[in-house]
Amino acid sequence: MGPLHGPSARVRAWAGTGFEPIVEGGRWWTPVTSIFFTNSLVELLTVLFLAVLLLGWAEHLMGSARTAIAFFATTIVGTFAGVGLQALGARGGEMWAHGVIELITFDPLTAIGGAIAAGSAFAGALWRRRIRVLTVLVSVMFVLYSGQPSDLYRLLAVLAGLGLGSLLHGARLKHVGAPRTWIRSSHHEVRVLLASTVVITALGPVIALLSSSRFGPLAPIGMLFTNDVPAPGEVVDRCQAFAVTQACVRDITLERINGLGPILVSVLPLLVLVVAAYGLLRGRRFGVWLAVAVNLLLSALSAVYFGLLPLPGSAASPRLSGRYAELTVDLAISAVLPLVIAVVLIAMRRHFPVQADPARVRRYVFTVVIAGLSLAALYVLVGWLLRETGFTRPVGLDDLLNDVFERFIPVSFLRREPAGYLPTSPLGTIVYHNVGTVFWLIVIGAAIPVMRDDATRNRGGDAARARRLLGGGGDAISFMSTWPGNSYWFDPVDDVAVAYRVIGRIALTTGGPFGGASGHDTLGRFARFCDDNGWVPVFYSIDDDTTARFQSMGWETMVVAEETVLRPQEWQMTGKKWQDVRSSINRAQRAGIRAEWTTYADLSLATAIQLSDISEQWIAEKDLPEMGFTLGGIDELRDPSVRLMLAIGEDGRVEGVTSWLPRYRDGAVVGWTLDFMRRRPGSINGVMEFLIAEAAIRMRDDGIETMSLSAAPLAHTSRAGVGDRSAMDRVLGFISSSLEPVYGFRSLLAFKRKFQPEYHPLIMAFPDPVALPAIGVALVRAYLPGISMRQAASLARGRG
Repeated sequence: MGPLHGPSARVRAWAGTGFEPIVEGGRWWTPVTSIFFTNSLVELLTVLFLAVLLLGWAEHLMGSARTAIAFFATTIVGTFAGVGLQALGARGGEMWAHGVIELITFDPLTAIGGAIAAGSAFAGALWRRRIRVLTVLVSVMFVLYSGQPSDLYRLLAVLAGLGLGSLLHGARLKHVGAPRTWIRSSHHEVRVLLASTVVITALGPVIALLSSSRFGPLAPIGMLFTNDVPAPGEVVDRCQAFAVTQACVRDITLERINGLGPILVSVLPLLVLVVAAYGLLRGRRFGVWLAVAVNLLLSALSAVYFGLLPLPGSAASPRLSGRYAELTVDLAISAVLPLVIAVVLIAMRRHFPVQADPARVRRYVFTVVIAGLSLAALYVLVGWLLRETGFTRPVGLDDLLNDVFERFIPVSFLRREPAGYLPTSPLGTIVYHNVGTVFWLIVIGAAIPVMRDDATRNRGGDAARARRLLGGGGDAISFMSTWPGNSYWFDPVDDVAVAYRVIGRIALTTGGPFGGASGHDTLGRFARFCDDNGWVPVFYSIDDDTTARFQSMGWETMVVAEETVLRPQEWQMTGKKWQDVRSSINRAQRAGIRAEWTTYADLSLATAIQLSDISEQWIAEKDLPEMGFTLGGIDELRDPSVRLMLAIGEDGRVEGVTSWLPRYRDGAVVGWTLDFMRRRPGSINGVMEFLIAEAAIRMRDDGIETMSLSAAPLAHTSRAGVGDRSAMDRVLGFISSSLEPVYGFRSLLAFKRKFQPEYHPLIMAFPDPVALPAIGVALVRAYLPGISMRQAASLARGRG
């Protein structure tokens, strides 16, 4: 037979595994021999590619010996466990076990999947989670959509690999304790995982399409993969009422897909999910709702057309007992899976902050609705014109109206529905088979511009105009106004803007006004704008030189942070106070670490992956979600205006990273503000001091005026006495004390003191003390948008 068509019958009988070879033939060695053969040349090439990629990666992670152990051990455990489940199913009369009892399996992917799952325990936080989630998800999809014994063995081998990897890794790190079984994700990583999940589940039906044997509970769509299509007249004549057989239903289904259009109707909804996944990856809220809508549609269609729910107007009820119980459970999975995905997306929507322009969303919905109604009307109109000669029988208006909805549904859902008529004329065939295709192409084409839209939700403002105004000037955190979640107000008098976000009824600004020269009247005009909209304006982290203006307005002010500022042109590290910084620099230089001033776009793929891995490990150590608002994450590093300072070892490993946000005046960069700070666990002490010192030297050489180490949120040195503290000061003190054990803002402020900076107080100004509780809640929700009630209660109880 050779590699083209798989092993010969003799080799297949000796080396193949499965229920019959092991249980009835007693060939106990076959789980091992079966992973060294494939069934075709295409499968062989695929296996060789995955072996080089995944086994090579597993060997890199845990070494050759552990990889070999995992390769064979997970295969043996997964195969014997799967055969055991088959034996139990066959004894209990389970349909699937009886249907696959004679199949002989060759599957090297069982061993490869088990090995990479075991290797995940040795990966960093970022790739450990990705490998585990995606490997398990892909394995589950094959079980659901293909359903061969090898798919079950592979899933069980992957699960065995997860357990084996934890054992091997635990033995290796016994002196530091057992590793955590699960870790917290950043917003970026949640987006990556959910987008991957949507793509994988969208590709599930393709697995059934390409599978030669379809035993999975979600395999009905596999009937599309055929070229044996009967003539429409023969089908309808043979399949009359009370004479419908299984072969008849099959022929009707095949006739329904006779042509490119019906196949596209079955595939294009899955492509919509891929487009939605692209939006999820970029943090688009529209992508969430698009994926939710499609998954809910697929769930509803599965429930109705697979007989789990009666059709509208039908008295039929689903069969839930006897010989149909197992089939009902299998079909129920097809409805539950997309429903679960939709629920998860809705629950995780807070991780997708980028809102599309509401007008664009409304236009999209209007376009889709009008397109659907117009195409439906076209089908009915053409059908009515061809009612006597265009179909296998004369049709009436009620026939066309009852059938029109099914022109837009993937054919796989209609396999149990009898066809009352089929088209015979060229025009009838074109309309019958293609109105659904055109509709789904419009759904996809109209969604792409909305998915790419990142217009900010505000009245008359846009991000491009705000970014242009940033070049005119602003404070140290003005560049943070470009981050997702901000809206913009543009002063109708001065060429300035204010970035803000509305949380509840609080309009919380991101710093002060930015742009050209502005007077203090800008503050009053923004306050009136907020009042007109029923919001309470709160200027947050604004320079304290505005205090007099706010007091003249009758507002309350309080210090909420202190910006620490260095002057690069005066940079020097002499004197005893600089001893710690000098020691850190010397230590890094002795270790062969160098500093690199760059941008994210200029990073190699390997370096970018390292940054994500370092960030994920840092987030995994926190008991609360990743913070936002004035604290950036991995996504904010990608802005081409942001600079990075990396600490890179002699082996190319990134030991630490800082990011720097530009501060402009008259279009030129006159300062940089520190934002993102991460160091690799286990890196040498003082790597952050090394990075900041190197950044100061670089800025001195570039003629930069100011270098801001930014401000630690809710932490400053100018605290009033206990008796003099305002109510708001006590509220923020409570929040700061609660967050300190987790995020260490006060420790961060103490760290910045090493650089002997200038201290510039930043204030918060608000007009109404009655709104203090709402302002406190708004601040917590701004910094921790993903916090749950349980985490909030834990935060309050854990206050230091």
